[in-house]
Amino acid sequence: MSPCRQLVLSLFALLLASLPGSPHAETNQLVVGVSQFPTNFNPLIDSTVAKSYVLGFARRPLTLYDKDWKLVCMLCTELPSLENGQAVVETLADGRKGMAVTYHLQPDARWGDGVPVTTEDILFSWDVGKHPDSGVSHGETFRRIRAIDAKDAKTFTVHLTRVAFDYNAINDFEVLPAHLEKDAFSTPIDYKTKSRYETDVTNPGLYFGPYRPTSVVRGQYIVFEPNPTWYGKKPAFGKIIVKVIETTPALEANLLSGDIDMVAGELGMTVDGAVAFERRKRPEWVVVYKPELFYEQITVNVDNPILADRRVRQALLYGLDRASMIRQIFQGKQTVADSDVSAMDWCADPNIKTYPFDPQKAAELLEQAGWMAGPDGARRNAGGDRLALELMTTAGNRTREAIELVAQQAWKRLGVEVTLRNQPPRTFFGETVLKHAFPSLALFAWSSFPESLPRTTLASNMAPVQANNFAGQNTGGYKNPEMDRLLDAIEGELDKEKRRVLWHQLQALYAEDLPALPLTFHAVPFVLPQWLKGVEPTGHQYPTTLWAENWHAEK
Repeated sequence: MSPCRQLVLSLFALLLASLPGSPHAETNQLVVGVSQFPTNFNPLIDSTVAKSYVLGFARRPLTLYDKDWKLVCMLCTELPSLENGQAVVETLADGRKGMAVTYHLQPDARWGDGVPVTTEDILFSWDVGKHPDSGVSHGETFRRIRAIDAKDAKTFTVHLTRVAFDYNAINDFEVLPAHLEKDAFSTPIDYKTKSRYETDVTNPGLYFGPYRPTSVVRGQYIVFEPNPTWYGKKPAFGKIIVKVIETTPALEANLLSGDIDMVAGELGMTVDGAVAFERRKRPEWVVVYKPELFYEQITVNVDNPILADRRVRQALLYGLDRASMIRQIFQGKQTVADSDVSAMDWCADPNIKTYPFDPQKAAELLEQAGWMAGPDGARRNAGGDRLALELMTTAGNRTREAIELVAQQAWKRLGVEVTLRNQPPRTFFGETVLKHAFPSLALFAWSSFPESLPRTTLASNMAPVQANNFAGQNTGGYKNPEMDRLLDAIEGELDKEKRRVLWHQLQALYAEDLPALPLTFHAVPFVLPQWLKGVEPTGHQYPTTLWAENWHAEK
């Protein structure tokens, strides 16, 4: 090792040592360990769990689902509904039906630089969200809005282009500060890189939550301090430091050394690592396993000629012993996924088609698709091409790398050649997955919320391509007109029981087409110190940090 290299590492060690320690020594401070750093800080671009977690300290959505799975207001004051008159069905100029939904912003909400959060920010955020070149992750949320009327500085009415069962769930409508971001949006196609969330990430005017980031070292840590303009309950900690520690052994070592106080469940220890940690009966911490609407799956690039045949996709799933995988890798604490809808959700179909481990069935499907096994066991088509695929995931994630190895060996026994190629999370999520740039298969998880319509991941027009600046989340490029029809039908059905029937049809189609290979639904481990109170796992995509003002140390 060169002397220069030693100097860099020594300075980094000193920097970490200078970060504040455990609240046992100073009770107004908390250090959190997470396994990933966000791809960027813009709340509208590149939707990842890591970003949701860290922005939860510093921002609040207009609406979201709480820990009881109820839709609630956060940045608004009252949830609009047909019952309270704040939402109405209206007739559009072409005779179709739409909706008008009125929201009232929190009267004391201000950005961290003191500028009030107003309807000007709402209108600007809509302009960004609906622009085809802006690259936002949930563009459909904004494009289904035909107009927004600003009644006054704190009141606005959203006019929807259609009747929708989730008409008042404006969860993905993240609010941007118009006074800071307008210049960056002057050239929409460059907005992602010119946004102040990218170039000036600690600017207080970008945030209005109970905490705001005051120091950011990309890939390493983020320091949050109380936001003096926060309108809600005063936060308890003088500092919250989020440190990125990518592996479970390193997270455990940092816990034991006192360098971190807790490990986030949303993106922290692997299940097997948490189980091993818990078995050692450390009295200082409690491990909470929370069943989640987090769906571990292998997205299929259906533009790959091999994988375009759904018989091949079905064969791959029949060839995986997911029940054994869960016992071996997840210590039995997770459940097999049969679709992208969890059995915990009210709209789940209990009679959905399943794929039990059946190598014989898998072999039959491959033969039907024209892939015959040769003397060496490898499968080839009539042209002599080998059945060869590439599987990718996040480098350093021990659990996913274990799943990869299990899948590779299982599929090898079927005669499928699988090579593994992994990337750092920032590259994998920020470039490869979100730009539909993986050649065959991509292993990762989607987070969700109750009755979450999978439009952005399944609709044909949500495939990320250069033409839409890679704005969609249909990262496999799946396209099926019947799926598009069902997505529209579910969205427009206000009757819950009629909607249940449509949901079951969607799940049946998903199970037949397999745009992704469902693996498991997560039960994630939160490793919390005994003295920390107020952290309440939600079981869905909205992280515990969105209620960070309730976190406190019990003396």
